[in-house]
Amino acid sequence: MPWIVLLLSAVLEAVWATALGASDGLSRLGPAVVFLVALVLSMIGLGYATKTIPMSTAYAVWTGTGAALAVAWSMATGAEPVTVLRLVFVFGIIASAVGLKLIKAPAPNDQDAPEPVTAGQENTSQG
Repeated sequence: MPWIVLLLSAVLEAVWATALGASDGLSRLGPAVVFLVALVLSMIGLGYATKTIPMSTAYAVWTGTGAALAVAWSMATGAEPVTVLRLVFVFGIIASAVGLKLIKAPAPNDQDAPEPVTAGQENTSQG
């Protein structure tokens, strides 16, 4: 469920980004309202997802997917040209988001995971 919420939040991220552009600096009421509502709902969904998904992964998937959708929407509506390079890079963003979903983060007590270094603590390992 958190991944579904995260992806829906990414869709809302693309909506608010597109609405922000259409709002003419938040001076047009309709797009400005869509921007604000989508922004709040997107942030709520991102916050919910990060209760289960690590923040670094969730944020990367959220921004990458939202950006890819915003570019795809711009190309679909004719606001931006469709080029081979644009398509390659958009698919690269999507592949990266899928890759982050597929890899598994090490468990907190995983012996292969590096020890975190805290402030004032030196890393004395010789490996």
